[in-house]
Amino acid sequence: MSDDMRITSISIHNFKSLYDVSFEPGNVNVLIGANGSGKSSVLEAIGTLSAAMTDRVNSNSLQRKGVRLSASQLYKSKFLDIKKESVTVDFQVGWQKEAHDYQYSVHLTVPTDDDSWKYHTESALKDGKSVFGRSNRSKGQMNNKIGYFTVAEALASDEYISAGRYIGNYGIYQPDTLTLRGTLPDPTQVSPIGLNGGRLAEAIDDLMRVTDGDLMFGSLYMSDVLELIEWASDFRVGKPKKSTLNPGIPAASRIIEFQDRYLKDAALFTGYDASEGALYVLFMLCVAMHPNAPKMFGIDSFDHAMNPRLARKITQVFSRLILENGKTVFMTTHNPLVLDGLDLTDDRVRLFVTDRDENGHIIMNRIQVSEELVGTGQSLSRLWINGYLGGVPELI
Repeated sequence: MSDDMRITSISIHNFKSLYDVSFEPGNVNVLIGANGSGKSSVLEAIGTLSAAMTDRVNSNSLQRKGVRLSASQLYKSKFLDIKKESVTVDFQVGWQKEAHDYQYSVHLTVPTDDDSWKYHTESALKDGKSVFGRSNRSKGQMNNKIGYFTVAEALASDEYISAGRYIGNYGIYQPDTLTLRGTLPDPTQVSPIGLNGGRLAEAIDDLMRVTDGDLMFGSLYMSDVLELIEWASDFRVGKPKKSTLNPGIPAASRIIEFQDRYLKDAALFTGYDASEGALYVLFMLCVAMHPNAPKMFGIDSFDHAMNPRLARKITQVFSRLILENGKTVFMTTHNPLVLDGLDLTDDRVRLFVTDRDENGHIIMNRIQVSEELVGTGQSLSRLWINGYLGGVPELI
């Protein structure tokens, strides 16, 4: 995939609490807002769009994207102020590549007789001109439960195939500690690392190498990675051994071993005994750098298990790696210090706040660094806490 691929717009209509939402993403997109303000729904809407663009939309494809399964009718907006319900759930994504503008639109009807969503209309544009289109009224036998973006003859060139892979491999990562430790199987194992963190050890092993005598972890020097895990002097990937893992603990075939800088060299211990924050750091680095990881993905609760200062630092490193590798990430957070790790002067890094209007509809606004905000002399984290950015509940 060429690194000049850039997602330029996403529109969502009638999906859950997202009745009419459009925004222009960058490469690093951070969503903040109160609980229940629709942050996760945005990630799931993109997952549903990705499934539609890939092949089909059903329970299996949505689960592979990390989308929570709902009862069929709950996928559509059900607001009290909507007098006439829309027939379809609608998605649109725009991208730019090699000075051309592309757009894909799909209108879907939610399942009724089985768990398969039906394609009501589907279309693709290049520089504003139609390249492909079909609807449920199209002539000829067209399966309305299958998406045609990846199989239409008009979209068979590399410019569309590469975009399909970029968007179609999207998944929502939500790592959990037990899966990262290797003691639980990942319910959604995708290559190279599962959506809950499965096979983290194998992904780490893929990225470790020696270059010109220096031990590297992906594009990072090992010493720089260890600065993020302050207590560790080394880590490696090996096989389970009785000396480092209790026989009563279930373990994968490959495990992560750590060396604590304050303990004797022989005192190795595995990811099962290590600080969970270290595992989350390694996970974030893997999804940002691994060549086989998705080019476009989401992370729900990016700051999970990390103390505020670590979250700020890993945000800085993670954002830089995303930009270097030509990836696009959508991530949610409740940790104010994550914002202090963002360089909002770089237009590829964007901050959005989600909220509800008087009718309960989700609205999204981009927060940009203005002279007024700079003039307050406060950090982004402090501005958020003090209510200048929005996205905080009125609890007092």
